[in-house]
Amino acid sequence: ISYANCGLPYYIGDTIKERDKLFVQTAASFSKRFNIDVRVNTLVNSIDPDSKTVVATDLINNTRYELSYDKLVLSPGAEPLRPPLPGANLEGIFTLRNVPDTDAIKTFASSPGVKKAVVVGAGFIGLEMAENFHQLGLEVSIVEMGGQVMAPADFPIAAMVQAHLTAKHISIHLNTAVTSFSRNNERLSVVLSNGEVLDADIVLLSIGVRPETRLAAEAGLSIGLAKGIQVNEYLQTSNPDIYAVGDAIEFLHPLTGQPALTFLAGPANKQGRICANNMVRGNREKYGGSIGTAIVKVFDMTVGVTGASAKLLQRAGIPHIVSTTHSGSHAGYYPGARNMSIELMFSPGDGRILGAQVAGYEGVDKRLDILSAFIQMGKTVYDLAAFEQAYAPPYSSAKDPVNMAGFVAENILDGQLKIFYWDELKAIQEGDVLVDVRRTDEFEAGHIHGAINIPVDELRERMGELDPNQTIYIYCEAGLRGYLAQRILRQHGFNNVLNLSGGYQLWRTCEAAIKG
Repeated sequence: ISYANCGLPYYIGDTIKERDKLFVQTAASFSKRFNIDVRVNTLVNSIDPDSKTVVATDLINNTRYELSYDKLVLSPGAEPLRPPLPGANLEGIFTLRNVPDTDAIKTFASSPGVKKAVVVGAGFIGLEMAENFHQLGLEVSIVEMGGQVMAPADFPIAAMVQAHLTAKHISIHLNTAVTSFSRNNERLSVVLSNGEVLDADIVLLSIGVRPETRLAAEAGLSIGLAKGIQVNEYLQTSNPDIYAVGDAIEFLHPLTGQPALTFLAGPANKQGRICANNMVRGNREKYGGSIGTAIVKVFDMTVGVTGASAKLLQRAGIPHIVSTTHSGSHAGYYPGARNMSIELMFSPGDGRILGAQVAGYEGVDKRLDILSAFIQMGKTVYDLAAFEQAYAPPYSSAKDPVNMAGFVAENILDGQLKIFYWDELKAIQEGDVLVDVRRTDEFEAGHIHGAINIPVDELRERMGELDPNQTIYIYCEAGLRGYLAQRILRQHGFNNVLNLSGGYQLWRTCEAAIKG
């Protein structure tokens, strides 16, 4: 009745060795400790809100009976999407939701002759399963109908993940759908919308989930615009004696005010606590919704999102600025520092932080949690710049990556820094100038087409090569030298100067992802 759902991929990949480690409670232990009547192998057929009764079937002896309630909680979760494609029910094609699914996948993947895996869908679970199939020694391909992996992330962060997957020899097929499955001798054939056919021994369908709302809908409870069970701030459904929690519910997003779903363990657990308190003590505790803080391990990388993404803010029509910074995970002079990228979304008015995404290696989780807390508390980029963190060289820098993200955002709001983004290069018009302010050797190793090279340390002496009446677009590797070059030029009367947010590093990663 209680198992580590999020640990299932890692048991399949043998990272978690013991199956029993997945189980938190059994029906017997839960009943003994809490004196609760737990009925497993039982299907709830229907709910009658008028008579306050539930009809259920004992699946062991196939007997049907009725239960009455004073208060009822619905927590049916979400079900994996299984598209009605030809051959989708063939042997070797799986979805992953529960322990029986896990056992079946692990047994099949460990069978002799299983060498190739195809994962359909590049969400969090799909990426985790791709890694764990790879861990088992399988050749792995990912098929994704969208134009990027990891849909909750914005494209630049997803591009970093894609580059890492490619480096791990994972084959990625984007903007591609599966049209059918067939069996060719002992192997599956996965037919793609572009006409390509992938061979596979095992296929995982991980194309998403949908709220399980059948019982609620049939009982006449309101289903919302996001297709979840509609609840109020006390987690009550449209019937005041029926509450609902977990993956099946719909609530208003705290940042956009629009109907939203979340399929995350943390919010579900908090909802359970709030719901229980309200049922027992009366409606006294409000659920504030979820900002969608989520993190995933993708091979060596760690990637996390919190708050509203840039694309969600754009769809919601909410004004925002996006800034990308790159920093070391800890002090650069201490061995082992790795690059960490932070994308920050904030309000152009008061600087309130609306969302953040972090990609890197060590320390990503710590920074993501800080950013999540600031968003939930309604803090601004000025608060982020002032944040005091624990510092020692093995753990951070005197100016932590979250401070740096705050500093850059603060500079943008204060007018000290004008930026353009990687996908705005096409806006450069004839007569404008693109200047690479990196060292000459960096420029010669690779640069953006059409750029001229004036290293920042030569800029004061070579300023005569530029026209103050032109719009000048500047970039460096990560953004800092570009900022310094912009300040130098503006101090000398160049007013139309913009710096590339995230630098050449971000542009190169995104361009590589587009080209595949």
